[in-house]
Amino acid sequence: MRKKHKINWPFHAMLFPGVLLVFVYCYIPMAGIMIAFQKFNPGKGVFHSPWVGWDNFRFVFAMEDTLQVIYNTVFIAVLKIVVGFVVPILFALLLNEVRKTLFKRTVQTLVYLPHFMSWVILGGILVDILSPSNGLVGKAISFLGLEPVFFLGRNDWFPFVLVLSDVWKEFGFGTIVYLAALTSINPSLYEAAKIDGANRWKQTIHISIPGIVPMIVLVGTLSLGNVLNAGFDQVYNLYSPLVYERGDIIDTLIYRLGLESAQYGVATALGLFKSLVSFVLIATSYFVAYRFANYRIF
Repeated sequence: MRKKHKINWPFHAMLFPGVLLVFVYCYIPMAGIMIAFQKFNPGKGVFHSPWVGWDNFRFVFAMEDTLQVIYNTVFIAVLKIVVGFVVPILFALLLNEVRKTLFKRTVQTLVYLPHFMSWVILGGILVDILSPSNGLVGKAISFLGLEPVFFLGRNDWFPFVLVLSDVWKEFGFGTIVYLAALTSINPSLYEAAKIDGANRWKQTIHISIPGIVPMIVLVGTLSLGNVLNAGFDQVYNLYSPLVYERGDIIDTLIYRLGLESAQYGVATALGLFKSLVSFVLIATSYFVAYRFANYRIF
């Protein structure tokens, strides 16, 4: 044990700042869960506010908007998972066929750049692009003789704008994951297939796709834990009262209840409900990942 400790202590020391930050900002605030069962008064604090039991939870699920908000969250999150799961695979397979190294790296860099940009910046870009009066898309639609669409102000369009813009931002990161998996495939398999007369399409179907199936299964199963995460940053920077009916999600409702309306107990109760459901989904996804992709955390 002493020998192992002597070898590993630099790694433990390297991890300590990160563990400390997680403890301070993630574990200590868990004491605030008590607010979900209180009529919280900031002046009295957590330990002196009156207890109300399950009243905050009853109030949350008695609100007429709660079920619609949960539906919006699941609908948007599932669409993001499905579309964001398929697009990187297809793009990685296409990019893998490019033989010009400079062009391939240039495209890979361009599609990866939006991943590093915040939704504050991308939200402003989308607002300008999708403006029905002065936006690029609005002018293009007007040029075709059609009526411009207010994509960010219509309930029937807003969820799909969220999904497509999220895929635009994140599919470059997923592409790199699948490209890395493709590079691990033995090149001799492609050479043997080429000798047997297989064209590029056949090689993709019978070698490339089966070669990345373990990664596909792993990413797909781990994404199950995000069913209730529809993306607060994105929605908050793009939505407005015009699209609350289809664009309001659990996180934005918690924000409005807690920080704008000062209903701290109700907001905490809703957040605790989401956390419990997310915990079950994440645990299930890791179990499935271990069962079918032999993936484990420890």
